[in-house]
Amino acid sequence: MKRVIVGLSGGVDSSVAAYLLKEQGYEVIGLFMKNWHDDSVTISNECPWLEDSNDAMLVADKLGIPFQVVDLSEQYKERIVDYMFKEYEMGRTPNPDVLCNREIKFDVFLKIALDLGADYVATGHYCRKGEEEINGETVYKLLGGKDTNKDQSYFLCQLSQEQLSKALFPIGELTKPEVRKIAAEQDLITAEKKDSQGLCFIGKVRLPEFLQQKLEPKEGVIVQIPEDSEIYNREVPVFKSKEEELAFFATKYKYAVADGKIVGKHQGAHYFTKGQRKGLAVGGTKEPLFVIDTDVKENVIYTGEGKNHKGLYRNVLFVSNEELHWIRTDLALKNGESLNVLARIRYRQKLEKATLYKVETGLYVEFENMQSAITEGQFVAWYLNEELLGSGVIA
Repeated sequence: MKRVIVGLSGGVDSSVAAYLLKEQGYEVIGLFMKNWHDDSVTISNECPWLEDSNDAMLVADKLGIPFQVVDLSEQYKERIVDYMFKEYEMGRTPNPDVLCNREIKFDVFLKIALDLGADYVATGHYCRKGEEEINGETVYKLLGGKDTNKDQSYFLCQLSQEQLSKALFPIGELTKPEVRKIAAEQDLITAEKKDSQGLCFIGKVRLPEFLQQKLEPKEGVIVQIPEDSEIYNREVPVFKSKEEELAFFATKYKYAVADGKIVGKHQGAHYFTKGQRKGLAVGGTKEPLFVIDTDVKENVIYTGEGKNHKGLYRNVLFVSNEELHWIRTDLALKNGESLNVLARIRYRQKLEKATLYKVETGLYVEFENMQSAITEGQFVAWYLNEELLGSGVIA
């Protein structure tokens, strides 16, 4: 009998995942990961992880499976929280959820599971796993979830073949309503529970406040760049090669304070991210202002009026070799090769047509359509049909 360790988060998805595995005849053990206990930044006197671990325990009890809480807060701080600060300080926007899967659930947690004699680790992600024999070797595939509304393959875009070989995604074939229905039929306490927001497993932490406690506030100016700025009329040179053309369009616009007018003040450019609208507190414009760029060295935020402002749009991005990751290592492009794919630059974005170009220093992703708020530090993931082939950090 194969043994599976399920990461029970106290939510409905992982609860149903555990139930289904038990039905399929696996020996199931539930583990709750405690990733946080700095109460200074949780909101009010709610203690979400306690509530969640309690719900997880009740579900395990109902299913008749062993249950344990594992404290991973030290590794979480080292691998996720510290990474977030580093990224914010560099003026990039991290994606802790993608990292949490690569570093915590399918690394630290996976090792604990294997030590407990498990054959697999299972989570409540809406995605599927496939496998195929290629040249006598088993190749694992990460496929989108059946519920396209909830497809969470993007969050797993940094997994390796080794990690996928040990992973199970029991609810990948189901839609959210079906999952809730099963939970209700099995009388699981989590059946009606709202989906959790907030960082994976940290619970209800308000990110800006959390960051502000750790990153020193410093006042700077908010500059509004006009839509008809000369910057957007840059002359497009004649390119000698496709690579030169890609490099040109992947380069972001450069702004200086003199290019626009000062419309307000802020408490630190590193608290803001491209495409952000909330928190600027500048009135007097017909349409809301959006962040089009931040300069953490000079501590300036550049904004544009309206969500169609030219400063928000580009169609080429670059991923450096160090930050390039292929799940399907057998399909990794070699220098000079290109591939037509579907890609997304954030979770829940619908897949967009794009072409990958591999060059000496990394990989260019050229989208057919202009993309809003391509943000450094976030992940771009690319697919063939419903299979996620690889991903990388936007440079």
